[in-house]
Amino acid sequence: MKLGIVLPYSSADMSLPIDRVLEAERLGFDSVWTSEAYGSDAVTPAAWVLARTTRIKVGTAIMQMPARTPAMTAMTAMTLDALSGGRFILGIGPSGPQVVEGWHGVAYGKPLLRTREYIEIIRKILERNEPLTYAGEHYQIPFAGPGATGLGKPLKSIMHGNPKMKIYTASIAPASIRNSAEVADGMFPRFMNPQRFELFEPHLNAGFAKSGNQKSLATYDVCPFVPISMGDDLDEARLPIKQSLALYIGGMGARDKNFYNDAAKRLGYEAAAIRIQDAFLVGRKAEAVAAVPDALVDEIALVGSADRIRDRLQAWKDAGSAAIEAAAVEWNAAKPEKRTESKRHPTDAAAMRPNISSPPITWVTRC
Repeated sequence: MKLGIVLPYSSADMSLPIDRVLEAERLGFDSVWTSEAYGSDAVTPAAWVLARTTRIKVGTAIMQMPARTPAMTAMTAMTLDALSGGRFILGIGPSGPQVVEGWHGVAYGKPLLRTREYIEIIRKILERNEPLTYAGEHYQIPFAGPGATGLGKPLKSIMHGNPKMKIYTASIAPASIRNSAEVADGMFPRFMNPQRFELFEPHLNAGFAKSGNQKSLATYDVCPFVPISMGDDLDEARLPIKQSLALYIGGMGARDKNFYNDAAKRLGYEAAAIRIQDAFLVGRKAEAVAAVPDALVDEIALVGSADRIRDRLQAWKDAGSAAIEAAAVEWNAAKPEKRTESKRHPTDAAAMRPNISSPPITWVTRC
């Protein structure tokens, strides 16, 4: 099992824990992952980290597909990969309708089909077998739709990219897992219980079967994000994880379109997921946090004392020997010895956001 670390996207300002990244590289971590929502982007921090490091791989988890054309993403990936000596990993995802339509101002469309078309176009660009043409539902290249001049012509990338560059996808729902297993090289599960791989395996196998190229877990990377919060007071250690879970399960999406809420239900916490969302969506944030079960935190995160985390880590190691290629760690902000801020129950949206400027949730990626 390999380890990576996940860097947070920005809060009101932007900073990167570069000392932590350099220490991870010194310790032999395999990868660093950047992300984006509707503030800082994923690409600029990835370039910054690649420029400051020499060995560790850097990936995006994820770049929002609707924010960029497939060609622009391919250009970015080729450039970062070339400048870093082949250390870049491309991670993409459809995001959600609230961000796609509310921030980027484009139609959410059909996320599974968009993912398929997007990856197919990127691979054609990287392979350079012929000038780029594509006729899909989301993308038509050259564009010949309303407003087109008719002057577009098929082009071949000037730059020679790596046709074997790995492409990972954000995959939460069963259909997206199947889609990723068919067309991508790996995925980022969220809310993963290492002892419940049966929630993923049949969908992965179904996607492998459709790929037609003998894909399997031996050739496909499963890279879960594993939150870590260390402290001798178990309740206090769980609290930042609960705050993050309440935000994702309760508020990351509309009531009937929240992929994280659905994931919690598949893990067996349907009643809790409903309570969390009901409370969060009407502004009762403290109630939403309190509704997150201890058991859910313990299943998907590493929390508590160092000894407790070491014991729980064995389950991830066991899963890694069978299925998981890598895991990534994501840190919370307050230092373990200074948890006084976490003791108060958040009452507004700002307080509900995980503190992402310094460590105790760490998301470790296991790829």
